[in-house]
Amino acid sequence: MKNKLLILLLFSISVLSSADALELPVESPVPGGIVIIPINTIEKPEAYFHGTKVMVIGTNNHWVAIVGIPLDENTGSNELKIKIDNIETSYKFEIKNKDYETQYLTIKNKRQVNPNEQDMTRITKETALISKAKSHWSENESIDLKFIKPATGPYSSPFGLRRFFNDQPRNPHSGLDIAAARGTPIIAPANGVVINTGNYFFNGNTVFIDHGQGLITMYCHMDQIDIKEGTQIKAGDIIGKVGLTGRVTGAHLHWSVILNNTTVDPLLFLAQD
Repeated sequence: MKNKLLILLLFSISVLSSADALELPVESPVPGGIVIIPINTIEKPEAYFHGTKVMVIGTNNHWVAIVGIPLDENTGSNELKIKIDNIETSYKFEIKNKDYETQYLTIKNKRQVNPNEQDMTRITKETALISKAKSHWSENESIDLKFIKPATGPYSSPFGLRRFFNDQPRNPHSGLDIAAARGTPIIAPANGVVINTGNYFFNGNTVFIDHGQGLITMYCHMDQIDIKEGTQIKAGDIIGKVGLTGRVTGAHLHWSVILNNTTVDPLLFLAQD
């Protein structure tokens, strides 16, 4: 019995050591965070959380699933569905509570808070395009999960803030704001492919980059976009400049990280932080 326990312990250490070698993001098992789950299978499994496919990286017997947790997820016990050759199993994990701060903002353009009928027609069309970009999936076995900061400047509004615009409650802040002067260069934090660019009612000039297996980054309120859809980019490539387009109170970069169609805290991916 002791020998079996020792073998199991050594195997678990081997799996975790292999995961560490992959340069994973910081694990934070809270709403808006990331859960990292070792999976002990020879073949690469498929993993699903609430029916959405999840990133799985590694090698034989050293796989890890990297799961984005929605900001509105309930705390407590949850599970990840695993499929191999149509055989399904599940891995249990716990989600802990996190209290995010509240932020009150005053927006001078009242239509950016309460859009009119014409605005809503535009917003509805744009929402479909944004949702398509966020749910994009591409197979990629070489994914850089340690990002470089996409713009120079201090953090102004953290991820997860419970927001009120003109005293009206709105969705939590789904990204990280970096305060920077208009025209400050924005760079790609990792290798990827540009999958969408456009000017949106709330987000202003926006770029989406696909990094593989459901890992998408989004850059909003840009002054200008210097990259085209379909372009393959490297970490450090300039994609545009900081601006104040869309719903803003001043020049800044709103940076979102999407994992399995879920926005998560970008700080968990920043190597220097």
